[in-house]
Amino acid sequence: MAKEPVSILIVEDEKTLNEAYQIILRTAGYDVYSAYNGKEALRVAAEHEPTLILLDLRMPHMDGIHFLREYDIKKDHPHVKVIVFTNYDTQKDIDEMYQRGVDRYIVKAWASPKELLKVVKDTLAAPKG
Repeated sequence: MAKEPVSILIVEDEKTLNEAYQIILRTAGYDVYSAYNGKEALRVAAEHEPTLILLDLRMPHMDGIHFLREYDIKKDHPHVKVIVFTNYDTQKDIDEMYQRGVDRYIVKAWASPKELLKVVKDTLAAPKG
């Protein structure tokens, strides 16, 4: 029985970073989709139902916290894993992210491409919840 491909949705408004993440993850063999804000991410996620979402918090039109409020992981998408990958980190937002079902929270300024790939692989391998 063939294993289904793992699809990752990158939600990052900074074009250069979005494209860099796409290259890193595609090179590792993942199917990759991208969005540049939360509104676009809701549409792309509905079309492609990703295995994992790599989510920035600070974005125009709809930020990552509002995306998480709309894209109810716990209720509607319990099988989807989410890594918040951002430089924005208030304890209130971190607490809300985990309450909403986020699997990992990473400060992107501290993560190299190699570390990003390791976090993605580790998160995909870990049981949900």
